[in-house]
Amino acid sequence: MNPLRFPRGLYGITPDWDDTERLLGAIEQAHAGGMVALQWRRKHGTQSALRAQAREVHALCLRLGLIFIINDDWRLAADLDADGAHIGRDDGAVAQARQALGADKLLGCSCYDRPDLARERLCEDVDLIAFGAIYPSPTKPEAEHATLDHIRAGHDLVRGLSPRPAVCAIGGLTPENSAAVIAAGADSLAVISAVFEAPDIRAAAQRFSALFL
Repeated sequence: MNPLRFPRGLYGITPDWDDTERLLGAIEQAHAGGMVALQWRRKHGTQSALRAQAREVHALCLRLGLIFIINDDWRLAADLDADGAHIGRDDGAVAQARQALGADKLLGCSCYDRPDLARERLCEDVDLIAFGAIYPSPTKPEAEHATLDHIRAGHDLVRGLSPRPAVCAIGGLTPENSAAVIAAGADSLAVISAVFEAPDIRAAAQRFSALFL
């Protein structure tokens, strides 16, 4: 198997919580359960409050040895020297983000239900292509619906590259429905609710992580 440019396994995405202490504790629990990377995702709040929280989460990830990715704001990712950024179609040009971050940082992109977009982004040197929502998502109920065939198409696009970009699935994933997604070619499962809203965050992360063994 060709080496990956992004780690295989559970990719946690933070819920939109104002309570930073609660969030830090939840991240520690998810990491203890096997989470291999974290995307900090916040859609609401003042810029000062968001930056302060991002800084604290980054510090925790450094202490844990956990990959820290910032959603949307590649400028903030560059400012904080995060491990990378994840961008969607409204977050600016991939070339701008890559130039700001540098060649050694990780850059992921949302490809929704569009393998053609994934093909374009791969030509722009991204490290991860994400498809979704695979299943109905409580976080983004209006999201495009991607299928296992889109995961397979993404896997075909990166086949043979070394080190190869990772294929990520997102949207409504649970430990019960994710085995088929991995079998279709997903290297990474991006999860919010089924981990961070679980009664036992560590146990939920362990159940996802066990799917990759």
